[in-house]
Amino acid sequence: MQTPVARKAVRVIIREHQQLSMVVTGMQRSVKLLGVLAGAGVPRPTMFRSMLFYISEYPEQLHHPKEERYLFARLRHRANDLDKTIDELEEQHAQGKARMRNIEHALTRYELVGESALPVLREMVEEYAAFSANHRRLEEEVILPAARQWLTEEEWDELDEAFGTNRDPFAGVMVEADLGRLFAMIVKAIREP
Repeated sequence: MQTPVARKAVRVIIREHQQLSMVVTGMQRSVKLLGVLAGAGVPRPTMFRSMLFYISEYPEQLHHPKEERYLFARLRHRANDLDKTIDELEEQHAQGKARMRNIEHALTRYELVGESALPVLREMVEEYAAFSANHRRLEEEVILPAARQWLTEEEWDELDEAFGTNRDPFAGVMVEADLGRLFAMIVKAIREP
């Protein structure tokens, strides 16, 4: 049995976690700059909305469902403590969607009422960043090592195929290509002074 690091599915999962981490970092930076005196280098709320959209469309609609269907389902019932972790991760997937909606609402409040709504928005983004980091840590430090221990070669082949093929369950390649362009735009905005 190959170690997960060598498997295509694991490489895809880790890469997508890294991309999500970059977008969350961009959200943290952007929200810190909101409310600062207008000037060069201050991101518009439009970029922040793009980051929320990316997370809502990619990890929430594509990445997490695939983890649940292909990875978690194959690991469930192999060890009691693993079932508890899988339950926790699936609950976190649901919480992530709710957190994204709440952040979007807080951003809208900021856009409508201004500076007085900013502290709540900043706090929500910081809480989401910690939540997201903990979630990725559980998957990378508990689930992926458990997969190495418990999954068969045939199951790994299924995961490699599932994570290595077109990940867009909706309309083919276009949505994924659009999300790739959106991610590149976000990374560019994060890196610009």
